[in-house]
Amino acid sequence: MPRPGEDELIARYFAPLAGPGALALKDDAALLAPPPGHDLVLTADAIVAGVHFLPDDPPGAIGRKALGVNLSDLAAKGADPLGFLLTLALPADWTEAWLAGFCSGLGGMARELACPLLGGDTVRTSGPLSISVTALGAVPAGRMVRRTAAAPGQAICVTGTIGDAALGLALARAEAGLDPEPGWAQALSAAERAFLLDRYRNPQPRTALAASLRRHAKAAMDVSDGLAGDLAKMLRASGVSGTLALDRVPLSPAAQAALAATPDLLPGLVSGGDDYEILLTAAPDGLDALAREAAALGIGFAVLGEVRSGPEPLAILRNGAPYPLSAGSFQHF
Repeated sequence: MPRPGEDELIARYFAPLAGPGALALKDDAALLAPPPGHDLVLTADAIVAGVHFLPDDPPGAIGRKALGVNLSDLAAKGADPLGFLLTLALPADWTEAWLAGFCSGLGGMARELACPLLGGDTVRTSGPLSISVTALGAVPAGRMVRRTAAAPGQAICVTGTIGDAALGLALARAEAGLDPEPGWAQALSAAERAFLLDRYRNPQPRTALAASLRRHAKAAMDVSDGLAGDLAKMLRASGVSGTLALDRVPLSPAAQAALAATPDLLPGLVSGGDDYEILLTAAPDGLDALAREAAALGIGFAVLGEVRSGPEPLAILRNGAPYPLSAGSFQHF
């Protein structure tokens, strides 16, 4: 049975995801007006098979991740989503069933977080499946939370739990036959395994916290490449130093079980990436309000350290003593 052409693909799979500004995906461009008194916030991220996800990951999960990683960036800036553009480069062996699953996951994330499709492009590639999303959001004028505003005396904080996605990736690679199953996997219950796999495949952008971040955060970014490395980036961008207490890093029960079985997992948990939590700094007198507002949304919140003055590298501590960490984050190059 022949595969549908591009126009039919757009009408069947992408038009149902489109918002009013997409003009039913029948024009060459979209229209978008930011709310009065607001700035536009734009971000773009690409994900590539074999680099950011496994080729055999469920197509719905790939769709959710493609949009979710971008909405995580908007959340860290205190921005509310407005819409997104999608470029999808399909390899020669794509199937209509795969595309239907991908759009189901993509559309689910778009509906849940009120971020409709505005337009994009679909092309064929001789390389691996590649997906690029540009997400657009809005913040009240002048209120975007930048990563360059960390200052001495502020607390360093993070939402949620850290390291789950790195463990989930290890489980997924074992399930796909790419790596042996890690020894710590035997210490997990079936529910804990499922939780870790979901944390790897299904990022949960903290968009619900955007307003709280605008009120209380001084600097922020999302944790995409690893907690330790991303914190070091934010401090360098702000021209300051700081501390990270590893014993304060929030771990899920599943990650705690894995760490108890294999104590040398700790470096990987704080450098593995794909957490998509919010890393932020806040004044000490704003911490209680932030914690309360996060708890009301069912989101964890932890204080990890303190911003300090000076050009020194990030000080990573465990039980108060320096802790060597060879790699702080995922590196593309």
